[in-house]
Amino acid sequence: MARPANGTRSASSLAARVFSFDATDQAIIRELRSNGRANNQQIAERLGLTATTVSTRIRRMEDANQLRVVAVSDFSAHGFNVLLRISVEVDGRPASEVAAELGGLPEVFAAHMVTGRYDIDMLVALRDFDSLSDFLLDKLSTVRGIRTLTPAIVVDIIKYKFDEAPIESRSQEARP
Repeated sequence: MARPANGTRSASSLAARVFSFDATDQAIIRELRSNGRANNQQIAERLGLTATTVSTRIRRMEDANQLRVVAVSDFSAHGFNVLLRISVEVDGRPASEVAAELGGLPEVFAAHMVTGRYDIDMLVALRDFDSLSDFLLDKLSTVRGIRTLTPAIVVDIIKYKFDEAPIESRSQEARP
């Protein structure tokens, strides 16, 4: 577990560590997955709870950074028609710095530090194939520390399901 510079655990990491989902929390989450627009009263009626209980449970999960209710839309609805997986090998610079810089690019939807042959794995969405060379040659070539790039074009999405995902602290703004 990462610790702040003073050696103590952060409040959010402690809250995440001591938090555990019970059957009621799981049922509320199932309802929200089924209909993210359902209000507390609707969820309460379906689960035989009070709206106050649902509200309190949701707030507790959010405060512990264990739940965030978000909208998800299709890549193509936003004009992204090319999906790439790019594996990155780093040299001469810490991989964490390179990953942070890559993660700041608007085309990068996910950046992961990984084990194995490569140091970083990214998911990139582009509008069209015409923007592929600009992204690879103009944007990625300016990132210092990249030794090799191995891009793979996604030809078909078999499964893309993120019912569970890492949740950033509320105090941090998600990157666009």
